Amino acid sequence: MIQKILITGGAGYIGSVLTPALLESGYVVTVLDNFMYRQNSLTDCCQYKTFNIVRGDCRDKNTIKPLVEKADIIIPLAALVGAPLCEQNKIAAETTNFGAVALLGKLMSKSQRMLIPITNSGYGIGEKNKFCTEKSPLRPISFYGVTKVKAEKVALARENGLSFRLATVFGMSPRMRLDLLVNDFVYRAVNDRAMLIFEWHFKRNYIHIQDVVRVFIHGIENFQKMRGRPYNVGLDDANLSKLELCAIIKKHLPKFTYIEAPIGEDPDKRDYIVSNARIAAAGFNTEWNLDRGIEELIKGFTILKNNQYSNV
Repeated sequence: MIQKILITGGAGYIGSVLTPALLESGYVVTVLDNFMYRQNSLTDCCQYKTFNIVRGDCRDKNTIKPLVEKADIIIPLAALVGAPLCEQNKIAAETTNFGAVALLGKLMSKSQRMLIPITNSGYGIGEKNKFCTEKSPLRPISFYGVTKVKAEKVALARENGLSFRLATVFGMSPRMRLDLLVNDFVYRAVNDRAMLIFEWHFKRNYIHIQDVVRVFIHGIENFQKMRGRPYNVGLDDANLSKLELCAIIKKHLPKFTYIEAPIGEDPDKRDYIVSNARIAAAGFNTEWNLDRGIEELIKGFTILKNNQYSNV
């Protein structure tokens, strides 16, 4: 039997890559999105008879209820993403990132499955030289992190739920974002050839958007043995400081110059390293490393020459 998947926010940065991949894999996919960024990222999916699109708000019960009733699997991607955007719109962030997921939890039957992406920024500031695992305490330091941690609790309270604690995502998407760290740094390296780095020693983990798509498909195909647990999803060799990231970018763009700022601070205070051992034990391995992703981004930023591709 062909499985039916509902994706809220499916026209966003991740959804615009995930939706066509699921369609190509033979799933029936319905996307609910409000198209708040006026994107046209799913136009190539309209060729599929198995693709359905609804323009609407995931927080509206009258809109979401009939869509949930027809789905076997629900992937709630709809969210206000990133600390700056959530700080500007706290009510919208709370009602979308958490409230809409809580509504799904109430509407879904026990047999329906939920796979939800959660930021690993929930770890906040980790202990020095100590890897954060899924058993590490969640101490989000941004309102964005707080809302996503609350949403994860809804998913994991279900017998048929699992969560992916995604590292900072990078890579090209039809609904591009330049406000993600690797994307931002490569864009500056391509266009400005120079940048000033605040709090260069802060570390975090990274994951390419194509591997995010692959881990969702892996989770769907291996749901029975994976359900009920959170999974860190990142590159094992990319627990890097900002300075280390810049050094890798410079290998690809030798004219890129970066300077450590002696004063000033980054509003994003996340600083942690992450273990991805649990998802590896579940049989998932990444295919895109930083070097491959940077090469892709350099080509992409030869095409994209303006800064409209961000959430704030």
